[in-house]
Parts: sequence; C-alpha cells; structure tokens
Amino acid sequence: MKRGKQGVLLINLGTPDSYETADVRKYLREFLMDRRVIDIPYFRRWMLVNGIIAPTRAPKSAEIYKEVWTDEGSPLLVYGQRVKELLQQVLGNEYLVALGMRYGNPSIKEALEELRSAQVSEITVIPLYPQYASATTGSTIEKLNEELSTWELVPSLHIVSQFLEHPLFVKAFAEVGRKYLEEKEYDHILFSYHGLPERQILKASCDNYCQLNDKCCSVYHSKNQFCYRAQCYQTTRLLAEALNIPEEKYSVCFQSRLGKTPWIQPYIEDVVPELPKQGKKKVLAFSPAFVADCLETTIEIGEEFKEEFLEAGGEEWQLVESLNDNPLWIDCLKALVLGQ
Repeated sequence: MKRGKQGVLLINLGTPDSYETADVRKYLREFLMDRRVIDIPYFRRWMLVNGIIAPTRAPKSAEIYKEVWTDEGSPLLVYGQRVKELLQQVLGNEYLVALGMRYGNPSIKEALEELRSAQVSEITVIPLYPQYASATTGSTIEKLNEELSTWELVPSLHIVSQFLEHPLFVKAFAEVGRKYLEEKEYDHILFSYHGLPERQILKASCDNYCQLNDKCCSVYHSKNQFCYRAQCYQTTRLLAEALNIPEEKYSVCFQSRLGKTPWIQPYIEDVVPELPKQGKKKVLAFSPAFVADCLETTIEIGEEFKEEFLEAGGEEWQLVESLNDNPLWIDCLKALVLGQ
C-alpha cells in the first residue's frame, strides 16, 4: 500500500505580527500567560502579566523590535520561512515541511492543518530549541498535544526534544564561529544562554540531583540529561572541543533575567563588566540557545552587552551570529528528520 507524504513540523518560539505596540502587547500576553513560562498560580500570573508587565514593557519592547525588524519582517520568522523552504528542497516531494510558532503566527494549529490537509501518514516534530526546557520545548509539546487532541485521526508522531549533541548542530555552530577565530586572536570566548528561574530547574530535577552549580553540571549523564543548565554546559564543552578552545579561555553565563526571583547563574550582567578587569579586552560571544537571530542575540548580546563591555574598559566585542539559514544547519535538520 502506498503511504502518504511524511510530515515535518518545525516550531519556534514566536514573534509579534509587527513592531507596533498593540501587536507586541498581544504577543507578550500570550507568551507570558503560559503556565510553563511564568510558573505561578493563574490569578497571580494574570495580574502580573496584564496589570504590570504587558502594559509597561510593550512600548519599550516595541522600540526594540523596531530596531531588529527588517524589510522582510521579523528575523526569527524570516529565517524560519527560509529554513522551511530549504529543508523542503533537500527532503524532496515525499515530505511536506510546515512551520508553526508557539506564540503568534503562523500558529501551531495552522501548521498542523496544513499537514492534515495533505493527509500525511506521520509527523516529525522539531521544536527549534537545541536544549530542552519546560518553558520552551515542554510548552511547545504541550500545545502540540492540545491541538492534536481535537483530531479524530492522529498520525504517528516523532518528537525531537533536544539536539544539542547532534554532530551536525555542533559542526554548524562551530563553523559559524570559526571564521572569527581565524581572522584574529580573542582574549576570551563567552557562551551566553537564555536564563531560567532556578525553581524551574529544581522542579525538573531527577532524584534531587541538581545543585545549580558547576559541580553537578560538569559531567553530562542520565541524572541531568534533561536539566537545561547541564545541557548548556554540555553544548559549550562540545563547541569548545570542536573549535580547540582551551577550558581556561572560555566561560558560560545566562541572560534575559526577568523579575526578582533567583535565576540560574552566573548572570551575564555580572560577568561582562569583570572581563576587562581580568585583562580580557577582546571577546567573542556565542549564543547557542538560539538557532535564528532575534532580540536576544542581535540587540541584547550584540549591542547592549557590547556597550557595557566597552564602557567597562573592553576593546572589542564580536557576536557570532546564529545558524539562521546556514547550509550545515539545513543538513542537521534533514538528519534529524531521517533519524540519522
């Protein structure tokens, strides 16, 4: 019996429909009302998001989105669409690739409807987050299951919950960074990852293993394989090995902290001003939690912390761009789809 097309669903976090304040506010509300993103009781979350965060942050965030916006639109969406098209080309007509966003448009529901209309026989789902976290991958899978629960016929599913150790992911990010290392000498290599509240790490800890320090994250194994912090350190070790960066020449930090509760450390705002004092005047910065450039890479790492570094006495700060539509990244996605 001839089988139908194989479906591929790529899912990223999302982006506002425009940089207008109303669209940014709408996006922030959808994003921050997710129980896995702000994991506090619903009423407190509703009051915090709708009473404080969305009204006050939306105008500021809109100005930042305006900075990063291109003629084609939001970079995260633009690169997402390019990756979808390129992956479709390399997989061929036996596959149908769809793109959805956890928040905003195109939605996961719309992407699933595209696959259902094509009567795909199975779906490979790839949340575009290299490291697993409840607030990203977990939330995406939960939303996916919510949408599929309304289907009478659900095709076979294969979900790629993380891919930080895939050789082609490591190779692709290393290749993007290597060109900068070949051009000049840097005093230090900084690997920055999006942060999470400490409580989210501890809630997901296996047998209470997580201690939120370098000791428990120094080795990656079955006890911490789904710990986001441990995965970030493992990603760093793999990239450092691929680029022949000695341990004493690199460090890890976490960015984008929100609120007053403790987040995983070290905080980037504490690390950056200290680098020039330690004689590390030329820094190359990676952001390997993101596969497409966005606010957190282009603006936060590429501009805001660059400014802090230079004000603290630094001389040169270079951001390594994300994978975006890099050919090796497309090869990595193809391998993930084919189970290679």
